[in-house]
Amino acid sequence: MKTKFLMLLMPVLTFAVFCRADQTKTDVVERLQSSTKVVGQILNTPDKGIPDEVWKGAKCVAVVPGLLKGGFIIAAQHGRGVATCRLPNHTWSAPAFFSISGGSWGAQIGVESVDLILMIMNDEGMRHLMGDKFQIGGSVDAALGPIGRNATAGTDWKAGTQILSYSRAKGLFAGIDLGGSWVERDKDSTVALYGKDETNHAVLDGHVPSPPAARAFLAEVRRAKILTAKK
Repeated sequence: MKTKFLMLLMPVLTFAVFCRADQTKTDVVERLQSSTKVVGQILNTPDKGIPDEVWKGAKCVAVVPGLLKGGFIIAAQHGRGVATCRLPNHTWSAPAFFSISGGSWGAQIGVESVDLILMIMNDEGMRHLMGDKFQIGGSVDAALGPIGRNATAGTDWKAGTQILSYSRAKGLFAGIDLGGSWVERDKDSTVALYGKDETNHAVLDGHVPSPPAARAFLAEVRRAKILTAKK
């Protein structure tokens, strides 16, 4: 019985070690590359991905490649992400880094990796993203994102929903409930890429130059806006 329990517990211990890992520049560059792939794969499956209407209205785009979900008795989730916001001159900001973590009661056993996409839809949501920490479902409203090129996002998000959330696992997209999760500025990743601790506000507000490592990621986000603008 004890051996069986330890076997069930091992994925959770592995998950915990991942959550505490320090970030190097190589880690951050790889995350940018993975996030670029996620955005590209979304754009290549428009009929099953994020609606054009959502792309057009987004103030910021945030991606968490390989969000880990795991747990025993209590399910937990943790990941590190990258975000960019649209600037007044219609370009996109340098990438800012954040972590997302939270827990929910459940009976999930094991660890599953999914990609997470957050579409920040208004100025209030962008203001929270520029801060140090906020809770989804607390001070920030979030809703499951609609799916499909021609899907309508409904009236709820236009009326004030700050974030539309999506997940991608095994090539399939779906809305995801992140209620109770905490989003926090990722200082380790920021220092690893920029060489010093820039605030998310400074980065997302356009006061920090975009590094060469972010060019591909920002190019994919620009491509999304260009493709939807033509429709």
